[in-house]
Amino acid sequence: MATFHVKLFFLALILFCMIADVCSRGPVYKPPSVERLTDRFSRFTVDKSYDFAFGASNIHVTNNGTTAALSLDKSSGSGLVSKNKYYYGFFNAAMKLPAGFTSGVVVAFYLSNANIFPHNHDEIDIELLGHEKRRDWVLQTNIYGNGSVRNGREEKFYLWFDPTQDFHDYTILWNNHHILVLVDNVPVRQVAHTPAIGSVYPSKPMSVYTTIWDGSEWATHGGKYAVDYKYAPFVTTMRGIEMEGCISDRRNVTNNLSPCSRSGISSLDPVDGELFSQLSRQQSGAMAWARKKHMFYSYCQDKIRYKVLPPECNAN
Repeated sequence: MATFHVKLFFLALILFCMIADVCSRGPVYKPPSVERLTDRFSRFTVDKSYDFAFGASNIHVTNNGTTAALSLDKSSGSGLVSKNKYYYGFFNAAMKLPAGFTSGVVVAFYLSNANIFPHNHDEIDIELLGHEKRRDWVLQTNIYGNGSVRNGREEKFYLWFDPTQDFHDYTILWNNHHILVLVDNVPVRQVAHTPAIGSVYPSKPMSVYTTIWDGSEWATHGGKYAVDYKYAPFVTTMRGIEMEGCISDRRNVTNNLSPCSRSGISSLDPVDGELFSQLSRQQSGAMAWARKKHMFYSYCQDKIRYKVLPPECNAN
């Protein structure tokens, strides 16, 4: 009789998990308090800041241009590209991700100049990777500089919230001092501009992209689980657009001339100035929390892939 009750209890627990979709997720941690850098800049509408990059029929702009829904179906993914190119800046998108079975689906918010420098391009990535079992999205960050595309510098994190239930801010800060990746204003990764990283540090003007696409070949366990289109369309919704930085003069892009970059710290520059030159003590503590609690892969710890670790891994 006791065995029957135990079985009944576990059956009820399984049913609850299936309905509430909570048992698949890991521990939920409350993030440390941090300054909301996203409150320092104005937010723009989609039509003022982006053009359609691909899959125009799968992009729907609503709410007077403040919100965009990008979808992936069997016919196409979709993407937006910024109207301007930047030498550096503060870039944000608040996104709500597709729910349910999303293996192979990739939602990306990133900077790139591959369309202008195809063989030696720069790129700073926030990629959100759908998952097949836990139903947890994985946050992957990556950085390429001057064509270092064969040597990715990936780091992967589990999020401390369900990104399908509400909008969350995903932010890239890129300036002459460092690159920061932030989630809801919590820094999760910093890449310092030091001699150790050298020419790999992104240096040429880049566009800002927001995309959703089929990453079946690699996104989930190296391509083990492909996108299942019986669950399509997969829709990500974006708002909260922020783009503040040094806008490139299109005539000077190929000459790599920056009229507004600074070699030193200037309090007059809203993105390259003192406030954004280094992490505060509060931000450093929050980043340590995120990396300890939520990071599960870093290229600097991958001694199988890298027989000799990249020099910036040993810089500190």
